[in-house]
Amino acid sequence: MRMLITTRSLPLLLLLLQPLQFQEVYHEDYYLPAYRSTEDFEDFWAEFHSTGPTRPPTKEKVKRRILVNPGMPLGDSGYCNYQIMRKNVYYKHSCVTEHYFLLMQYDELQKTCYNRFVPCKNGIRKCNMSKNLVEGVYCNLTEASDIPMCRYESFYRRGYVLITCTWQNEIQKLIPYTINDLVEPPKHRSFLNEDGVFVVPP
Repeated sequence: MRMLITTRSLPLLLLLLQPLQFQEVYHEDYYLPAYRSTEDFEDFWAEFHSTGPTRPPTKEKVKRRILVNPGMPLGDSGYCNYQIMRKNVYYKHSCVTEHYFLLMQYDELQKTCYNRFVPCKNGIRKCNMSKNLVEGVYCNLTEASDIPMCRYESFYRRGYVLITCTWQNEIQKLIPYTINDLVEPPKHRSFLNEDGVFVVPP
């Protein structure tokens, strides 16, 4: 169920959301997806208007913002524009400059946190790399800087995921923090050395 709200009154929007039980709702400035609970929505709303640091990641946040299910073709040129709006991927009131969507299960991504370290794409930090190839989409910002006018170019990739992880005290586990890259393996015969670099044998 979807409905169009034309008023610019955000307090009214909040009142209307309660009887709708957090189904998908459109506002002329924002797109609010379905949330499973009042707590999920309040978390979204607080972060959107926060002036402090971004809240640490949670399992549900990673699943909501990064992981996708089969359906829309990953090679669709409008994939990023659709998914970024649908999943409310932003930084405060601004568009994110880049983003990754991954077609994989959360448990598989979380296990990557315990894989060996390899250099991140910026060469400064260390990342964990997936053991298997993963399908995904890389989104690169091309227009605008403020939501909801963000426009992205979409790039289908199939490669090894590079992620950073953080420790979550509540569950006493490492959980995914950021997606650093989705590295496509070379087409010619090669292997990964101990430093996580692809090497072509002589």
